[in-house]
Amino acid sequence: MTVMERPGIGLDIVELKDHDQGWKDLFQRERAFLLETLGPLARSIEHVGSTAVPGIRSKPVIDILVTVENVRLEEVEGALGKLGYIHVPIGDPERLFFRKGMPRTHHVHVVRHGGEEHVKHILFRDRLLAHPEEAAAYGRLKDELALRFREDRQAYSNGKDEFIAMILDRAKDERRGTI
Repeated sequence: MTVMERPGIGLDIVELKDHDQGWKDLFQRERAFLLETLGPLARSIEHVGSTAVPGIRSKPVIDILVTVENVRLEEVEGALGKLGYIHVPIGDPERLFFRKGMPRTHHVHVVRHGGEEHVKHILFRDRLLAHPEEAAAYGRLKDELALRFREDRQAYSNGKDEFIAMILDRAKDERRGTI
């Protein structure tokens, strides 16, 4: 059995799809459910990841960033569970990760409002939106990685790390006015 195969679930493969304008609507619908369920716990709820950037091929999984005052599993797990989300421990005290569906349909990242994880997600998304050539390069990298690591979601994700770090550095430099 491979790392990504689980009894009764099957293989969790990496398959990219052309950008779908409907992803924005799926986010808006899920955002409404999250707002209703989390109430004042959620300081903000934003669409992040590749499905938020037109023109990029992506896994058809809506990435949602939920910001809170304090990142505490016990405060959000029950509410997200009611919406079908399952907590996936990632060992990061600054971020809680939840997935929905198998195959996956949504990811929720719960982070501290204004914290480093919040800023990184927004900087990355906004940089790609403002720089289509960088978004296209990211799309090409994702296509290469998806071919190479079709059955290894973790290797696919790890393969993007260096590119993401470069984009974040550019975005931070731009904010400081050094570009």
